[in-house]
Amino acid sequence: MKVAIYGRSFEDSFSEYVQELFDTLAKFNWGVTIFEPYAAYLNPRLNLAENNISTYNKHHEIEINVDLMISIGGDGTFLETIHIVKDSGIPILGLNAGRLGFLASTQKEDISEVLMDIKVGQYRLQTRSLLKLDSNIDLFNNENFALNELTVHKKDSSSMITIHTYIDDLYLNSYWADGLIIATPTGSTAYSLSCGGPILVPGARDFIITPIAPHNLNVRPVVVPDSRKITLKIEGRSKEFLCSMDSRSVSIDSSTNLSITKADFRINIIQTENQNFLNTIRNKMMWGLDRRN
Repeated sequence: MKVAIYGRSFEDSFSEYVQELFDTLAKFNWGVTIFEPYAAYLNPRLNLAENNISTYNKHHEIEINVDLMISIGGDGTFLETIHIVKDSGIPILGLNAGRLGFLASTQKEDISEVLMDIKVGQYRLQTRSLLKLDSNIDLFNNENFALNELTVHKKDSSSMITIHTYIDDLYLNSYWADGLIIATPTGSTAYSLSCGGPILVPGARDFIITPIAPHNLNVRPVVVPDSRKITLKIEGRSKEFLCSMDSRSVSIDSSTNLSITKADFRINIIQTENQNFLNTIRNKMMWGLDRRN
């Protein structure tokens, strides 16, 4: 098996767990390729076996000969990994080096056990849908897809903006707010959730339209099928606004047309027998905990 590694910097206390990861991969005699800037970060901190280790920089270097991608970090790192894997179908395992991991759900204490489960085939692939942005200009260098959400919001601390919203060319509402979120089921536990949006299970075939600090308090999030097209037209006193896809942002103006549809590919996430979405949200959100118990 060939494994690709992507990650960010981590606390010194996490080094022993990353070392355990590479020791286990060497024990299994799996080939390893590391994102080149990350390899430069790891080399002085870890004892990396030289056998079967190479580096990569771009998507085309891994799309054919890699069987598994391991993301080391939090959910933000996982989202960056999506743009390396793209539509290759390579499954991703998220190793959580952060605090709250809905995507990076493998805990540091479970590294060896989870890799053994993968080795013997005791895991399942959970597919996650993405959204796609079409616009009259190229906003994200043709990487116009997101796993969590697309957000439009005001660029500074000035007055609110107005987002005219249509579903399949039918008028829905004009949101007078700080911004608007179009979230996937995966993104339902991210920015949308913090703005009062509902939680959707990963297999739901829906988008969530969630306003950010709306002026009209009777405006609420709306769930629509992901087979529909959502079109946004923005206006406001400011000449520029922000459009974000996951962690990437660009400036737009009122002449920019935004159409959101479901992407034509999905992302595969590895989950072992003890991992599932319901356990994750219950544990991460501490449901059921009560000092009286």
